[in-house]
Amino acid sequence: MVMRIPKAISNIIESFQKLPGIGPKTAQRLAFYLLHVPQEELDVFANALSDLKKNTVLCSVCKNVSEKDPCPVCSDPQRDKSMIMVVEQPLDLIAIERASKYDGLYHVLHGAVNPLDNIGPDEIFTKELFARIGEGNVHEVIIATNPTMEGDATAMYLAKKIKEISTNGKTPVVTRLGMGIPTGADLEYADDVTLREAIEGRRNL
Repeated sequence: MVMRIPKAISNIIESFQKLPGIGPKTAQRLAFYLLHVPQEELDVFANALSDLKKNTVLCSVCKNVSEKDPCPVCSDPQRDKSMIMVVEQPLDLIAIERASKYDGLYHVLHGAVNPLDNIGPDEIFTKELFARIGEGNVHEVIIATNPTMEGDATAMYLAKKIKEISTNGKTPVVTRLGMGIPTGADLEYADDVTLREAIEGRRNL
């Protein structure tokens, strides 16, 4: 007779497997680890998960995840509102901020163009970016998508579309992060020095 895993445990295993980077064996280890955690800690963990979406919002301006709308960056009067850095994910924004070299605004796409996964420009926050640029206050758009096939495809698409936007006869300069970021890497894993070099070495697209 095959030993059956209790339903409560199998449900947790299935839930863990839905997370990125978590395979069946890791999901099983995590589930059985939680069995040894005191109930009080489990309750805190469960409440934190429950509050994850309840206590966060997407900034209506830049689409970053925040506790308030607009987010602290967009509402900061000291930020340079003539520059927008476009990143794929909120974690990329956090990495750039950690480098302490950039003082402009951001726009978070929440993804990249990837035809193989049926993700086109309309599935990420591109229209909102173009609308912001169309207001006419932006002089430079820094495209900081990851140096991957999907990130490069997204960068080329954005550059083409942004160059078609003209306000009062002026079109924003479109730049790409410099070569401090190695090809195939993710911004969130880059160290502070590399990020600073990438920001300083950005090039025109």
